[in-house]
Parts: sequence; structure tokens; C-alpha cells
Amino acid sequence: MRFFLVFIFLAIILGAMLVAASLYFYNVAIKRSKKEFLRDDPDLQPPKREQEVDAGQKRTELSGRDWLELQPLETWQMESDDGLRLVAHYLPANTPTLKTVVLAHGYTSQGKDMGSFARFYRDDLGYNVLMPDARGHGQSGGDYIGFGWPERKDYLLWIQELLTRLGDDVQIVLHGISMGGATVMMVSGEPLPNQVKAIIEDCGYTSAWDELAYQLKRMYKLPVFPILPATSFVTRKKAGYSLSEASALKQLERNTRPMLFIHGEEDRFVPMEMVWELYQACQSEKEIYIVKGAGHGTAFGTDRVAYVQKVRAFLDRFID
Repeated sequence: MRFFLVFIFLAIILGAMLVAASLYFYNVAIKRSKKEFLRDDPDLQPPKREQEVDAGQKRTELSGRDWLELQPLETWQMESDDGLRLVAHYLPANTPTLKTVVLAHGYTSQGKDMGSFARFYRDDLGYNVLMPDARGHGQSGGDYIGFGWPERKDYLLWIQELLTRLGDDVQIVLHGISMGGATVMMVSGEPLPNQVKAIIEDCGYTSAWDELAYQLKRMYKLPVFPILPATSFVTRKKAGYSLSEASALKQLERNTRPMLFIHGEEDRFVPMEMVWELYQACQSEKEIYIVKGAGHGTAFGTDRVAYVQKVRAFLDRFID
């Protein structure tokens, strides 16, 4: 009897610890909040070469965000399928055109943080630019981060909004960075209108489960089981999705749009191995571009000339 009571007591203690751990990791990774722990993460620091390049650029030109604040932005709003207020910023091209890019930002970022890409697409390629704030970010509603899964439906709504406002002859490109890269890949597996011509993903992950499992071991030195399954259960209850279903890999198996995969060779936040899994899963026309010396989300800044050439050449194949 005593052994049985001890066993029950230990089971209760371990269960309570697991509940506490799952709630903690939900609050850290998924609940909408400032992610201060990322500020000093060495995996998110730009390589020395890129820091030097950025320092030189700041002496001669505005940052992407500062440049964007000087542009004639329009604020668009809509309601998500589950009742959240969604906000996006629209920048028309200098010359009227139907070529339009939808930019998808990364984890804890917002649409206006994509200013450097907006400048490239508008000034160099002559595109209109739409920059949504993902749910749980920026001015959009939501108290959780969806890692691209619920957001995929939000992006379908933004695509439809472009059709409504610009007309059926619009040509649309999706371009996402990090979580935004995963988002556009998850969008790719949904039924898309013919106006979506091509998709570019930069340093996206294979799935929310894979990325959080990787970070759980890398940042906390903790085992995936039973913490991640418990956290996924909490996420299902609080946010309406499970970490395992938020899979770019599974969505790419249904993708029919041309896809360009970009990844930094030195990425330690979303390991480079993931991009090869994603590339193999994609069943459509595809290209891959590995940027030497680039860390997470820094490919554009590390070798901007080559990045621009690669994106331009890719899009010229599919956009009139």
C-alpha cells in the first residue's frame, strides 16, 4: 500500500510538472508576447560580414523600415474566418501595373519590417506590394502565433482581396521569410486562384513541430517527449491547432505553383537540412538557392546582388 501511495504521489508531482512545463512553453513560444529571449540568441545574430555591409549601407541610405515610412502606404483591413481583425499595408508601384507581391514576415515581426523587400519589389521590379501583419503580430488581432497554419487561410483572404481591388488580371507572387516562408509554403497546398503565379520561401521550416523540437533541444537541452506533445495539446485547446498539423512539408506535396527555395548556409535557427527536405517534398517546378555565409533570415543582406539576380530571373519565367 505504501509503495502504491508513493507511486500515486510521484505521478501527481510529475503530472503537475508536465502541465507547468507545457503552459510555460506555450506562453514562451506561442502566446502573443514580446520574445525577449530571442534578442541575444546567437543563432539570430547576423554574420560579421553582413554587419559590416549593413553598417556601410546605413551611412548612404535609409533602412528599409525608415524608407517605407516615407512611402504612400494604404492600410487595408478585413476580418478573418474566425473573427479576428486583420491589417495589411499596401504600397502601389511607381507606374500602374498588375504585378503584385504579397510579403510574409517572420516570427514576432510585422509587415512593415519587410521594407527592404518592399523597396526591391517596387523600385527594382516595378511591383505593387502588400505587407500583411500576421495574426498575433503588428496591428492584426489574435493572442497567439500560428506558425503559418491558421495564417494560411488569412493569406487566402488577402489574395482574394487583391483580386477584388485590382481585378482578375492581377499577377500575384508570394514571398515569405522564416515563419513567413513557412506560411507561404502552407498556403501553397491550398486551392489557389490562377492569378498566383509563383512562390518564394526564404529560410522557412518543415513544420512547427520540427522547429520547436529543434529549439527545445538546442536552447533548453530538453527532450521532445513528453514536453512537446503536452505543449501541442495546450496549443490545440488555446489556439485551435496542433503543432504537428502545421506542416509545410505536407502542404508542399499538394503544391502546383513554381517554387524558389532560399536558405542561408550558416543558418543555425532553422537548420539548412530542412530546406532540402522541403525541396524534395515539393512536387511542382522548383529551384533552390543556398547562400554561402548567410545566417537565419540574412540571405538578402549577405549577398544582395546575387539574391536580386536569382529572384528576378526566377520571376521573369512566370510573370509577364
